[in-house]
Amino acid sequence: MTTNNSTNIDSSALGLPDESQLTQWANALFAAPPVSEADFGVPGSAATHNPVQPIPAAEQAIIGRHSLQPSGLPLETDLKEQLSDYLQRSAKAPVSSETQALDLKIPGSAATHESIPPIPAAEQSLLGRHPLQPSGLPLQAELKTLLAQHLKAPANTLATPQSVGGYYFLNEVAQLGRAAQEAGLGSTHPPFDVHAIRRDFPILSELVNGRPLVWFDNAATTQKPQVVIDRLSEFYSYENSNIHRAAHELAARATDAYEKARDIVTRFLNASSPKEIVFVRGSTEAINLVAQSYGRQHIGEGDEIVISWLEHHANIVPWQQLCRETGAVLRVIPVDDSGQVILSEYQKLLNAKTKLVSFTHVSNALGTITPAEEMIAMAQQVGAKVLLDAAQSVSHLGVDVQQLNCDWLVFSGHKIFGPTGIGVLYGKEELLNSMEPWQGGGNMIEDVTFEKTVYQPAPARFEAGTGNIADAVGLGAALEYLQGIGIVNVARYEHELLEYATELLKCIPGLRLIGAAQDKTSVLSFVLKGHSTADVGKALNQEGIAVRSGHHCAQPILRHFGHESTVRPSLAFYNTHEEVNVLIESLKRLAGTKTFFS
Repeated sequence: MTTNNSTNIDSSALGLPDESQLTQWANALFAAPPVSEADFGVPGSAATHNPVQPIPAAEQAIIGRHSLQPSGLPLETDLKEQLSDYLQRSAKAPVSSETQALDLKIPGSAATHESIPPIPAAEQSLLGRHPLQPSGLPLQAELKTLLAQHLKAPANTLATPQSVGGYYFLNEVAQLGRAAQEAGLGSTHPPFDVHAIRRDFPILSELVNGRPLVWFDNAATTQKPQVVIDRLSEFYSYENSNIHRAAHELAARATDAYEKARDIVTRFLNASSPKEIVFVRGSTEAINLVAQSYGRQHIGEGDEIVISWLEHHANIVPWQQLCRETGAVLRVIPVDDSGQVILSEYQKLLNAKTKLVSFTHVSNALGTITPAEEMIAMAQQVGAKVLLDAAQSVSHLGVDVQQLNCDWLVFSGHKIFGPTGIGVLYGKEELLNSMEPWQGGGNMIEDVTFEKTVYQPAPARFEAGTGNIADAVGLGAALEYLQGIGIVNVARYEHELLEYATELLKCIPGLRLIGAAQDKTSVLSFVLKGHSTADVGKALNQEGIAVRSGHHCAQPILRHFGHESTVRPSLAFYNTHEEVNVLIESLKRLAGTKTFFS
């Protein structure tokens, strides 16, 4: 028997459930996950509840953050009155545009309630083990409606494109569908904390010339989080073996780890199947593979290949070589003064002779984001196949190959916080299986006689010999790490950081920014009047600041703007406003001198 503390009335005598149980149920109810589809019922009595089902881990975490402490409950009629009053007041109050947890307190009496402290960890665990079951509750329907209105999402839920403005990256997120919502590992992430993220990267605590390292050379390569370093060590310590061969335990472990990495890439790109993911050394090898396999099969004399002025040399030279071999013609999409492709001119280049279009998603020299989905659709209207170079985009933007509908997509692991020497070629499965292997050897064959060889289907047909097993596993760890942060969080943070740095660079006397497209990400390219780009790079290095100075393997686009080289700071999500300030102050000092070195 229990007694109501505020009235000294025997609750059981009134036909009410045991108060201690009701208290626990009520506290858990108001801590229930804020999802409109949830059933927020509570048993009407201890004798009628259904078997308890385990609560998901994510919902246990929400209960831990938003739980109410036990408190003396009024009688059922009092509870009805208080809930009715709350509902009436809520209906009159404007609903906040920001997602908030509902601050609903259940008092011991209507006049004497106090703020309720956080629930202890042990009791959070108890709530996690004993979830609520459907049954009757006073004003249950109204309470469901109330909770659905006020608890639409946890406080750390990612903002949607509609809720945070029309930035380019959020528009792209909406267009690219699943990848924009995090490449498959859930829709919510912890709040973005750049200083916590930096602690995941051991090299960022390094000193260079006695000063903290400022890594602004991310377009060349990115630094590696500890989880990637640890995963490589774990592989070599416990799993090292060749794959797809032998029956021993380590071969099974290594094969599982390698194929798990392929599965992670599949989800990251939203490919239809792991059979569409080929591991290669990097973007350069992937482009050469397509040029030498598909190109030799399907492109002949008089056919046309289209690329853009923005391309990295790796997306120019292989097509030049193919044109020399086959007699095909290379066409180039012009760009405007901001560094963006001119779609009207691109349209004029497309015709029945166009067999293949290959272009970059993000310019490595300027940071321009090309309108990839539109360009792909335009090419396919004339029957051309399309390769998208995503080496500079995958670490900054959501990439969904099904939404883009590209025929191939390539990227490099070292530019997305993974190891060097590993990359990815995505290709539509039917297309890959129609292509002749580029290299021959073990692993890619089904049967070999002296008369003929039968090849494996994709992806194995393009993975001859012993591949880079450990680094493929490390790439998987890098992608999982990035997914855990959330690509929308990354894009939003980097966009603001890029705008901040851009405005400050504009204030430095004699500094000229190269490439000012409306849609751009991560890259700032500039020249400083009176000083060579090499000298600027050396001077910044003395301050501990790492930037690239040179032509960035993109000579045509720099020459389009009248320069042989630029200084290129490039950003990642672990860079900070403080680091930008260090760069700006260093450049201000350098701009005020005639020479940097005596």
